Amino acid sequence: MKTRFKSLAAASAVALAAFGMPQLALADDHGDHAAHAEATGPALWQLTDEDTTIYMFGTIHVLPEGLDWLQPTVQTALESSDQYVSEIDTSLIPDFDPASGQAPPPEIMEIAQMQMALAQLTTGGTLRDLMNEEDRGEYEAAMASLGMPAQAFDGFEPWFAAMTMMQLYMMQSGLNPSDGVEMVLDGYVEGKDRAAFETVEQQMGFFDNLPIESQLQFLDEGAEALVEEGAMTAMFQEMVDAWMAGNPDQLAAVVNDSMSDPILYDVLLSQRNAEWANWIDDRMDQPGTVFIAVGAGHLGGENSVQDYLAERGLTVERVQY
Repeated sequence: MKTRFKSLAAASAVALAAFGMPQLALADDHGDHAAHAEATGPALWQLTDEDTTIYMFGTIHVLPEGLDWLQPTVQTALESSDQYVSEIDTSLIPDFDPASGQAPPPEIMEIAQMQMALAQLTTGGTLRDLMNEEDRGEYEAAMASLGMPAQAFDGFEPWFAAMTMMQLYMMQSGLNPSDGVEMVLDGYVEGKDRAAFETVEQQMGFFDNLPIESQLQFLDEGAEALVEEGAMTAMFQEMVDAWMAGNPDQLAAVVNDSMSDPILYDVLLSQRNAEWANWIDDRMDQPGTVFIAVGAGHLGGENSVQDYLAERGLTVERVQY
């Protein structure tokens, strides 16, 4: 498995959440996964002062069915919190299974219309005209593997093609968003105050505002991952194993460190982590208990949320199970 398309994991965590879809995960071999993952449990962090406690928990948006990940300590922290904070407010997005054959609810249609408006290619020519011969061949092979005609996304920007291809892959793999971490956490926060770091429109804008060269690289990495047999399963197996073992730095190495485009890395990780650290710093001035749930790649490795909090003089401690 080539490392350069591992950036797809980090990028998908943002984009697929923005479009009301789950992140890619393992579709098969659930029992084999359980043998790989240790029972330590995903990492939980906290900041405290005399009247404020903020918990930070890293999520994966879709998990193998039946995986026992919710530690009692995490559940207690969640239930004791006054406020629940996530990347976007998922309570505003209705549950919807694209494979159900039913019409999407109005909220999903609004997101789709917003997405389509942003995604129109305005550079002249077609999407495939922007690719070199090698990348075009790989892209067309990936489209064929999904049962899609090569010209299907010719009128759209590269980021849209990449995200839609990932959504199609998930649907064809039978992945179920009800197995995701956020869906479980949502069940414990009914009636609590909710907040979000970002909106769906903001998250779409992260991709739409990328230089076209960065978008093309992102698309090429996605196409490469789709045509290399077993690559997606192996990558997400490694990511979920690191998450379950409570090893945030190993998870960050899988998700973040191999992002080959520095612009993509800065937009999707560094800038957002710094903004979230600012929010947390300000929130520490108010009393209460807060539970924050964000993609696990933001809470490990270099330029993590914890790193930016340390720059502000705030100490983050790992909660021991």
